[in-house]
Amino acid sequence: MSLLVIGTLAYDTVETASDQRDNALGGSAMYFSVASALYTCPALVGVVGQDFREEDMELMRARGVDCSGVEQVEGKTFRWGGRYEPDWNTRHTTFTELNVLEHFDPKVPAASRDAKFVFLANAAPAVQARALDQVNAPTFVMADTMNLWIDVALDDLKTLIRRVDGLILNDEEARMLTGENNLIRAAQQVMDMGPRFVIVKKGEHGAFLMGENVHFALPAYPVDTVVDPTGAGDCFAGGFMGAVAEAGSMEPEVLRRAMVHGTITASFCVQGFSVEDIGSRSRAEIDARYNELLSIVTV
Repeated sequence: MSLLVIGTLAYDTVETASDQRDNALGGSAMYFSVASALYTCPALVGVVGQDFREEDMELMRARGVDCSGVEQVEGKTFRWGGRYEPDWNTRHTTFTELNVLEHFDPKVPAASRDAKFVFLANAAPAVQARALDQVNAPTFVMADTMNLWIDVALDDLKTLIRRVDGLILNDEEARMLTGENNLIRAAQQVMDMGPRFVIVKKGEHGAFLMGENVHFALPAYPVDTVVDPTGAGDCFAGGFMGAVAEAGSMEPEVLRRAMVHGTITASFCVQGFSVEDIGSRSRAEIDARYNELLSIVTV
């Protein structure tokens, strides 16, 4: 497998200003996998409980995701609940039930240990590190994180950051990790911690990439109807890493194009709950929106 992702699968209860979904398929690695499967055949490592629906596993397999690394154990699947304010930028967590995720010990199948491209989706840094220990000689490793781990597991996170090639985080997390308000300087400080590349996501205001011989900024694709922003960042990462794995390169022009692909997969994600939208899209639809975004931003 050229692309390996380790992270969470979940059932989400999401409420927005217009609608809600109960027990919808979610989780950082699930969103990443469905998005990246538009470019390559990702291998997914995670854990679920006995309550995980077979139709959800089949949905991922049907999209080209290798689920042989998904372990099913006794207990309930990780569950999360959230409510969004009408501005979409404010989210309230209503509940978190770790369930089987509390004792998640990732087990990378032998067939996936030679993966060249690895994404450590949002999880405890110690869990991410244990997963990375099982990969033989990856070409490019990117990790995601969140404010919780910066707050409660900073030493473990800094140790992990030294081992990865790239880190993806949002603007709030970049400021929190570095103590720097200016995002350009914050990204540079993150690179000083070890990674060669940093992606800072700014929600509806787009994202930028800093790294070796590359500095690239891009607005978000203008979506006129947002249904649910859950998983958008994970789909961004899936589109980005999927495009990089498809190209088999980290050259600056590849990374720039990958940023556009990440923006596109995120834009489809927010148009539906769970993967109702992105999970039904074809590569042709991705490429059409890619070209449309280029026409918007090109002088």
